[in-house]
Amino acid sequence: MTRPPLNRRLAEFGTTIFAEMSALAARTGAINLGQGFPDTDGPEEIREAAVRALREGRGNQYPPGPGVPELRTAITDHQRERYGLEYDPDTEVLVTAGATEAIAAALLALVEPGDEVIALEPYYDSYAACVAMAGGTRVPVTLRPHEGSYVLDLDELRAAVTDRTRLILLNTPHNPTGTVLTRAELTAIAELAVERDLLVVTDEVYEHLVFDGAEHVPLASLPGMRERTVTISSAGKTFSFTGWKVGWITAGPELTSAVRAAKQFLTYVSAGPFQYAVAEALRLPASYFDGLRADLAAKRDLLSEGLAQAGFEVYRPSGTYFVTTDVRPLGTTDGFAFCRSLPERAGVVAIPNAVFYDHRDAGAPFVRFAFCKRTEVLEDAVSRLKRLA
Repeated sequence: MTRPPLNRRLAEFGTTIFAEMSALAARTGAINLGQGFPDTDGPEEIREAAVRALREGRGNQYPPGPGVPELRTAITDHQRERYGLEYDPDTEVLVTAGATEAIAAALLALVEPGDEVIALEPYYDSYAACVAMAGGTRVPVTLRPHEGSYVLDLDELRAAVTDRTRLILLNTPHNPTGTVLTRAELTAIAELAVERDLLVVTDEVYEHLVFDGAEHVPLASLPGMRERTVTISSAGKTFSFTGWKVGWITAGPELTSAVRAAKQFLTYVSAGPFQYAVAEALRLPASYFDGLRADLAAKRDLLSEGLAQAGFEVYRPSGTYFVTTDVRPLGTTDGFAFCRSLPERAGVVAIPNAVFYDHRDAGAPFVRFAFCKRTEVLEDAVSRLKRLA
């Protein structure tokens, strides 16, 4: 061949760090606190709802392209009851193969080659690949640690906007830092988007996983933002069925139509029977969501305290599945090397945050652990990590 098989837009992206570290966990028998998936299934009644749909023949053939009506209606009811946001289930909702496809379809639909896309780094790794596939130019704005948490510099965000900026790709609650942007921060972002006529794609998959009184505020609920925001969420993180890959967007009719135009040539449709089950999941009582938050908050505290005792500097998250740590107190500045040696040293796998940065040096000493595991697994991990102290 006269040129490499992989096109140059994706040449910088190899095997994901999650595949590498999960393989390392399997090879060494280490506890995998790297990848963010639960090690137990979600509510039994929702699993049974999927079985019932399969047996009744609902979704076994191609479902409607935008998603089954029952799920689209459940999504609009959820947005209205939780956030006071009104959407039309027929023209303003699109069901996708998880949030990852929603992000890809949104960027492929909305970004022209050469457009700039601002993303808060560290960012979920698919963001960079999706911007590249769309031909866009990613412009990172870095969240930096300050007094035990990660913060956004709004002046830096404003300075990043140019005449070539097309959209802001926002994630709150934020993976991997666990930051939940405040209403004041989101209001400033909304004002900037209106002033500079920007679109915003918001990844809100952790919307129900906020702790310590933190408030999740959908950007679309703020003045001037409903018509310029594509809001993304999914069932995987909220209901602990990550393998079902049921996500969705809500947006105005024009934006929804644009994203659907791209999505129809990706998976077209997916997860037919699971869509009916997720429709039921979104109607679970408030006690389910409260219990989920309380359980995860306790697990966060268990792992965070264990990491601190092992010698890490810990950034206590206000949301998500993840806690970020600084490994410099343990005598190293290289998160990659630390994570690759950790299974042998302590029998635990984590993820180096540097993979989520364009500015690799800014993320070099930081390492992410997932706490969405059974309590006994976390207790075992904490016991193992004490070998580092």
